[in-house]
Amino acid sequence: MVKKIISGGQTGADRAALDFAIKHRIPHGGWVPKGRIAEDGVLPKKYRLTQMPTESYQKRTEMNVIGSDGTVIFSHGRLTGGSAYTKTMASKHAKPYLHLYLDKDDIFQAALLMLEWIDQNEIKTLNVAGPRASKDPKIYEKVSGVLKSALILEEKRRELSRSPKLDKIPKAKNFKRPTKVEEAVDILLSEIKLRDLHNLAQLAEDDLISLHFTLGMWIRSNFIYPRNNKLRESCRELSGDKYLHWAQMHMVIIKELWKRLQETHRLKVV
Repeated sequence: MVKKIISGGQTGADRAALDFAIKHRIPHGGWVPKGRIAEDGVLPKKYRLTQMPTESYQKRTEMNVIGSDGTVIFSHGRLTGGSAYTKTMASKHAKPYLHLYLDKDDIFQAALLMLEWIDQNEIKTLNVAGPRASKDPKIYEKVSGVLKSALILEEKRRELSRSPKLDKIPKAKNFKRPTKVEEAVDILLSEIKLRDLHNLAQLAEDDLISLHFTLGMWIRSNFIYPRNNKLRESCRELSGDKYLHWAQMHMVIIKELWKRLQETHRLKVV
């Protein structure tokens, strides 16, 4: 879970992250150019950022990358200018980074991707970067939306974890990684307790998203990653989405499992 949010204090993505942190009482910080300069003037004192000895935006960007556990970069479209430089610095210093394309992922999906990346990389201090307001007038609102969605999901993890628990964890020697959705479903049917299968069958289809942090994470760890290209093609074919993202594959498998259970494990009133 993120303990601190930092940014460079610029308008747009940077400022959205800082305002979010202040509103939700999350410690914040980061480096800002000498004179606390930003495109809208001097950065207000309520933002507790440290001045650099130089007015260089690039030096500030590099320091924020170094001073964090990882950087999430938001954009509409390809990275340019300071955002592209942020990615370059993350690569240079071997720091984890995530580029979220807000014109491809909706706010909720972007929040799920970010939370998954934060968990995988054990991010405690998060650096947030992206275009300034003058280059992308919509970026502030979008970044705020993703961060708010991520906070809600984080707070609801325990509530969302009403899904079946896989008490019997399969071992690598017991099964071969599935290459088709049908094979993945067969493995799940053999590994999940009967009681849990009944509980899963009673869920409404719209509630399947609640399995993201439990059964979904197990599927990603055991079936999908390291990247299972054959299973991805099967998920894309079944879903009809030829651009299906890796992070969405588990929901295709869960939905297919749920459909199978509707015929075999759902309680029916007679």
